[in-house]
Amino acid sequence: MHYFTPKRCASSNKIMYHDKAQAQRAADESFRERGIELWVYRCELCGTWHLTSRDPDSAYRYVPLNQQIRPHSRKKGYKPRRR
Repeated sequence: MHYFTPKRCASSNKIMYHDKAQAQRAADESFRERGIELWVYRCELCGTWHLTSRDPDSAYRYVPLNQQIRPHSRKKGYKPRRR
């Protein structure tokens, strides 16, 4: 019997799917067989489709403190204090 060995992404080591429909079928099959809900996303590094267990709509994105957007005053002539 021949077993299929899927190609894996070099950066994330996740299974690579060539199109979104193929990845969605794999996610649906996983839900039917194991009851695990998976989401489909396109990898920015390799350009293929992967599955993730994190919901992309409720994903928390880490923003470093020095890059956070701070509110600024709209008063004319206001200059923020230097620290």
